[in-house]
Amino acid sequence: MSMHTTSRSIAVLGAISAAAAVLTACGSMSMAPTFNQSSLPPTIQVPAGNKVAMETVGVGDITYECRDKANTPGATEWVFVGPDAKLNDRSGKQVGKYYGPPATWESMDGSKLTATQLAVAPSGPTSLPFQLVKANPAVGSGAMTGVTYIQRVALQGGVAPAAVPCTPATKGQKQVVKYQADYIFYKAS
Repeated sequence: MSMHTTSRSIAVLGAISAAAAVLTACGSMSMAPTFNQSSLPPTIQVPAGNKVAMETVGVGDITYECRDKANTPGATEWVFVGPDAKLNDRSGKQVGKYYGPPATWESMDGSKLTATQLAVAPSGPTSLPFQLVKANPAVGSGAMTGVTYIQRVALQGGVAPAAVPCTPATKGQKQVVKYQADYIFYKAS
């Protein structure tokens, strides 16, 4: 072998080794969720010691009912009744549903949970607020088992109807509003 052939062989072997290293690194990367909560208001950030377990996109409806305003005789307001949404993964495949009352997140595997609201923060004038809830223990075994917190982020729509008046004469009427939100599920790390 000539010196030129040896150098070329070493260069080719080096390139192959480098490519193999890159492919190995890519192959070992998990397709784990990549949600980063650092840009969210601090009040709805999940405490340390928890990691993202699942990211979903909720697409559906929020129902409101025209009711008496609490502690204000003769006044009425639109009151949140409950959600009805599909929970999809990031590719658009349905992985669960979100409904209520009470607010319930249910996986297609049958596991489900309710939660207690800890905090909300404004997300925009035409969207529901950001929300952080602490999960109650799941019923059933599956994706919802071990969930500690759920964040509602990336909101579009869902606020009480503005175009339809809520008056004493329309008490009891219901209105359905479209919305979309990401629900980020956390488990203890």
